[in-house]
Amino acid sequence: MQAARKAEDPAGDRRARHRVGGGYDRAVITGIHAIVFSPEAEKVRAFFADVLNMPSADAGGGWLIFALPPAELAVHPADGASHHELYLMCDDIQATLAELRGKGVEVTREVSDQGWGLLAAIGLPDGSELAIYEPRHPSPLQS
Repeated sequence: MQAARKAEDPAGDRRARHRVGGGYDRAVITGIHAIVFSPEAEKVRAFFADVLNMPSADAGGGWLIFALPPAELAVHPADGASHHELYLMCDDIQATLAELRGKGVEVTREVSDQGWGLLAAIGLPDGSELAIYEPRHPSPLQS
C-alpha cells in the first residue's frame, strides 16, 4: 500500500511531514530569502548581528546570512509598477522601539496606527530606513 501511494504521489509522505500552520506545504516552498542591498553592507550586517541580535551563518568571507523569525507574505494591489517591501514585525512596538532606542537606534518614523497594525521605521547605519510594525490583523502564523 505504501509503495502504491508513493507511485501515485511520490511527495505525498514528505508533504504530510512538512505541513505547518494554515496547511502550508513546505515541499513546495521551504522558506524566504530576503536581501537588503546597501552601499555600506558591512555596517548594516553588524547592525543586524549586534543590535537586532539576529543569528547568522558566514557564507564565506564574512558574508553573513541571517536567520529570520517566522515570516508571512502579503500581496497588495499597486497603482503603478510592481515593487516589494520588507517590514520587521514585533509583538509590542512601543517596548521594541524603547529597547532599540536604548541601543542607540534612531526611530525615523514614529508610530502611526494604520488599522492593520502600528507602523514605525528605524534607521540603518547606511542612512536608509527599515519599517517595523506590530500587526493588528489575523496572521497565518497564529494558527
